[in-house]
Amino acid sequence: MFLNRRTPELPTPEQALRGRPVPEFTVPSRHTVLGNPLVGPYPEGLEVADFALGCFWGAERKFWQTEGVWTTLVGYQGGYTENPSYEEACSGMTGHTEAVRVVFDPAVVPYTELLKLFWESHNPTQGFRQGNDVGTQYRSAIHTHSPAQAAAADASREAYQKVLTASGHKEITTEILPAEGRPFWPAEAYHQQYLDKNPGGYCGIGGTGVSCPIGVAPVEG
Repeated sequence: MFLNRRTPELPTPEQALRGRPVPEFTVPSRHTVLGNPLVGPYPEGLEVADFALGCFWGAERKFWQTEGVWTTLVGYQGGYTENPSYEEACSGMTGHTEAVRVVFDPAVVPYTELLKLFWESHNPTQGFRQGNDVGTQYRSAIHTHSPAQAAAADASREAYQKVLTASGHKEITTEILPAEGRPFWPAEAYHQQYLDKNPGGYCGIGGTGVSCPIGVAPVEG
């Protein structure tokens, strides 16, 4: 979660660290704030959303504070290394970004509301950085779990770009890609709900101050 002065550059699959077939650590069974299991299978009727918006400590707190969110889990996603460690992710040689898995009840909080929170909680125009956190692991990303999520994410990016441009901001660099084929690898136990365990800990999350339109696309099934 500290300033990385190396020029960020994504590795190729051939350059990326190999990782390991099984994780070197276990994930806590329950969320320290919400009390629900961190890993699935999840109850019927809940949906999964994956977001990356910089340091996952502060990002996770944004989502667990949202009504309708059932559990959250931080991890690594979008790269090549199997079961990576935090140190490996920080090396820039995994291709992963720090991500938050959000399990939510769409009857209480629609996916579009989570998209609004995502866009407004960071600066999605900064490429391989978020504020003072520099590195490919801090890039902005949305990994979608259905065609409906993909359509809503694309529409929200287009809508938010318009208001960002009108406010003098640059182009959005956020990746929007299917979660399929991009496994979510849970992070170490001490990263899970870090800011609940360390209330005065580093957050690193800050938005542009520009409000994001919502309800820009229907989300069905």
